[in-house]
Amino acid sequence: MVNRRPAQRERGAAAVEFALVVPLLLMLVFGIISYGYMLSFRQALSQSATEGARSAAVTLNSPGGTEQVDAARNALDQALGSYGITCVGTSLMRGGTAVGTCAVTVAACSNDTSRDCASVAIDYDYASHPLLPTPGFGFAMPDNLGYTAVAEVS
Repeated sequence: MVNRRPAQRERGAAAVEFALVVPLLLMLVFGIISYGYMLSFRQALSQSATEGARSAAVTLNSPGGTEQVDAARNALDQALGSYGITCVGTSLMRGGTAVGTCAVTVAACSNDTSRDCASVAIDYDYASHPLLPTPGFGFAMPDNLGYTAVAEVS
């Protein structure tokens, strides 16, 4: 005769263990997704600053014109368009809300004042405007994402 009583007492143990482990696994998975998306966005910001500076550097400018600055802003808007972000004046805008700053300048280079350099600076306030909700993961995310790119005007 086999005693089946101990097996019956452990009948719900797997469900309890599953209920204890699943929240931790879900937090881990969603944390990886949130952090990966932030890294992708950080790369897009870096690339957009570089593209903006390059675009301004290769655009011909008439005396007193703003073609270089406009070209840089257009390049920024194109590069960040998939995130719904545009550079308006000195503000980064997303859905009508200011989410950071952008600055485009064409001035004498710091190391060689006989030449002009195009500079694009971007600063995104990630702590206040995360792209994905990060419940419980805010401590792992950066407060700001900022980049500056400089290109010599040809």
